[in-house]
Amino acid sequence: MIDSTVISAITLIPGLDTDILTDEPGDVATTIQLLVLLTILSLAPAILILMTSFTRIVIVLSFVRQGLATQSMPPNQVLIGLALFLTFFIMAPIFAEINEVALTPLSNNEVTMEEAFELGVAPLKEFMAAHTREKDLALFMGYAGLERPETLEDIPLTSLIPAFAISELKTAFQIGFLIFVPFLVIDMIVASVLMAMGMMMLPPVMIALPFKILLFVLVDGWYLIVQSLLLSFS
Repeated sequence: MIDSTVISAITLIPGLDTDILTDEPGDVATTIQLLVLLTILSLAPAILILMTSFTRIVIVLSFVRQGLATQSMPPNQVLIGLALFLTFFIMAPIFAEINEVALTPLSNNEVTMEEAFELGVAPLKEFMAAHTREKDLALFMGYAGLERPETLEDIPLTSLIPAFAISELKTAFQIGFLIFVPFLVIDMIVASVLMAMGMMMLPPVMIALPFKILLFVLVDGWYLIVQSLLLSFS
């Protein structure tokens, strides 16, 4: 059971009326806005993953770890943390623009919530449209029966977000293929040498692992990977 002090504390929150059936339109509007805000917060992980650079970054970093064949090194927490901070770094100008054109005017009661949403989603749409393939966008626009858009405003989010997501997946796998090539060459060389020496029972992966790590360190692999990711979004 909920403690009575908790219920009394909730009823003291300014602008929050737990009784939606009220005669005051302002109280109903405030309650609905709060519910919308809570819904947006619950969708924040999906927004972060599908509407930012996070998808491409985390997939590429996972390809690096698989190419090195180091099992769980670096750990998942490290890869996801690095992907998050790289995402914040890449998306910082866009987040700043959203704060300037939407969040700040909304907090100052200069625009309504609907207007703030339209203003805030525009920078995200520009970012996603710049990294979405026309073929992928045409797939969803055609399936929805929509005409070819003339401007960015004509593209609905319901079509742009999945098109951006599959475009990011394709780009990430293309980068991952290029990452795998040098590691595959090392595996083939080591396997050929072991076979020529008659050591067929010795796992080539075990012998190739230190050479792959050595190569990755000598070429400053993490720097090159992060540099490539940043340039891919420039």
